[in-house]
Amino acid sequence: MRIMLTTVLLFSSACFAYAELPSATAAAVNQALSSGKPTVIDLGARTCIPCKKMAPILESLSAEYRGKAAVLFIDVRADQDAARKFGVQMIPTQIFYDAKGREVRRHMGFMDRQGLLKELKAAGLK
Repeated sequence: MRIMLTTVLLFSSACFAYAELPSATAAAVNQALSSGKPTVIDLGARTCIPCKKMAPILESLSAEYRGKAAVLFIDVRADQDAARKFGVQMIPTQIFYDAKGREVRRHMGFMDRQGLLKELKAAGLK
């Protein structure tokens, strides 16, 4: 019985596991925006279903474009000051910045990998 329970627990945790970026601090946001690289900040929550679906996409883009673009996540339920600072009206919200740290696009709701890449390229990703 113990082996069966352990197997079920391991299987269920593997099925529901997904990658997620750590919630960015204000210092990390400031560093990204002054890095000279395009940046996307995804403002959402760990408990939001569309946000959970975006988590592995954001993690993948962050790894793939490390050094070329900044991909950040902020959990606005844990950091309500960030929600106010960025004027979040709905989660998830993605804010795209160009290499000079200027906001160039804002999107509310789920955004797939292609959409994120398109906007990062429009913000200057090469």
